[in-house]
Amino acid sequence: MSRRLIVLLVTAVLFIALLVFAAVFSVKLLLFLTTALFLTLLTYYSLLTVAGLYNRLRRKPVPELDHYPSVDILIPAHNEGVVIRDTLEAMTALVYPGDLQIYVLNDNSSDETGEIAADFAATFRNVHHIEVPPGEPKGKSRVLNHGLGISSGAYYCVYDADNQPDPNALIQLVAVAETHERSAGAVGYVRTVNEQANWLTRMISIEFQVFQLLMQSGRWQLFKTGSLTGTNMLVKRSVIEELGGYDPYAIAEDAELTLRITKAGYYLPIVPDSITWEQEPETLGVYLKQRTRWLQGNLYIVEKTLTEPGYFKGKLLVHSIHQLLVYVIFWLFLIISYVWFALGILDIFYIEYTYPLLFIWYLAYIVYTTQLFAAQATQRTFTPLNVFISVIMYFTYAQLFSYLFVRSLILYVKAKKNRQIIGWDKTERFKQK
Repeated sequence: MSRRLIVLLVTAVLFIALLVFAAVFSVKLLLFLTTALFLTLLTYYSLLTVAGLYNRLRRKPVPELDHYPSVDILIPAHNEGVVIRDTLEAMTALVYPGDLQIYVLNDNSSDETGEIAADFAATFRNVHHIEVPPGEPKGKSRVLNHGLGISSGAYYCVYDADNQPDPNALIQLVAVAETHERSAGAVGYVRTVNEQANWLTRMISIEFQVFQLLMQSGRWQLFKTGSLTGTNMLVKRSVIEELGGYDPYAIAEDAELTLRITKAGYYLPIVPDSITWEQEPETLGVYLKQRTRWLQGNLYIVEKTLTEPGYFKGKLLVHSIHQLLVYVIFWLFLIISYVWFALGILDIFYIEYTYPLLFIWYLAYIVYTTQLFAAQATQRTFTPLNVFISVIMYFTYAQLFSYLFVRSLILYVKAKKNRQIIGWDKTERFKQK
């Protein structure tokens, strides 16, 4: 068992012991501290929402550059035959005045991905079909490192194989990156191309509008920090070379690289008007598989944050606290509330209290739903169905997080215990109607 895992387990045991001690000797104190921390969390996300709205309302036009540096687009692709043609059609339609090279990084596909990429490479001089040699560990990080090794542009831009960026998406990223001092690149916005497929895709789309746009804009407005999104993201080659490339063991490679970029003193400006359209899971099974991979990747980052020095200094503090809020504290709140509720229903544990817990629950629901409405207002995506879905998301979609976290944590700890490399699970694509 690794030293990191031992430290995490010991910390968890001590924390649980502290909770038990507090519950036995001072339930009211525990209740007060939990309430205060939960209210702090709600206040923080409310401030991010207001700051995000302010940022979106005062957006400035993207400046024109006298010179546009060379850019390499890297597209990791493994068995993407269902979507890769639409993706490459969108890539070849990008408007960019500078040198633009497009690399399809074919990671041992067994379907028609290679044939389609080869056809585009034969038609367009700036499209290149690259067959990535087999290797370990499998995953996007290793493929991107290979792509960096065979390309040479001043910037590289990552797009997932199911993405269809707007024609001006790239030029906006480059313009903002070039006009911000100490910029490591720039981050665009991801929208859902199959939003209307079913209620699940609508919920994912609304979630992205809140947490990947409104919250991103809010953090940039308040703290001048941004987070890479894995796609529609631009990074300077000099910065990635300085940092030693991607961590091949990081499943959430975008979040891990964000921390290292911020730690090195660089900025990642948010560019909301740089939009790419991405396909999201249309079935619950595919969604659970995708989000389990994401959570395992973020647990890896939480482990690094807690066991390696330097993650709670300067602007990196914002990202580190965000990781802990989402992937530790928020989950603990959910578990405590579920256990408390169950014990009360079963009449096993009951106390008389004066704290307005029901009011706090209502407040949490109101804040969450207000965020959903605010995001849709900025994106003009209000429809009667989206309003209804926003009203029920807290009781349905949001509650999946607890199951996903427990599932991911068990798989993560099991892999660590057995000294196994956590594998990369590809998200299944769907043919668009």
